[in-house]
Amino acid sequence: MESRPATDLPQVAKAYNGVDRNSFLFGWNPQAELWNGRLAMIGFLAYLLWDLGGYSVLRNVLHLIG
Repeated sequence: MESRPATDLPQVAKAYNGVDRNSFLFGWNPQAELWNGRLAMIGFLAYLLWDLGGYSVLRNVLHLIG
């Protein structure tokens, strides 16, 4: 039995539906969950940078309530 090196992997990792995991497909599919997570992390980072810049939406809303 011949062993294969760890770097001998397929060029594109396939998702459960057999399509490229990074392709942007519209609808309910495994790729949508990946893109949703990626875009959510970009949104969180953008809000944190906005907040560090002194423009806090959350602080302004809480000021109006209290």
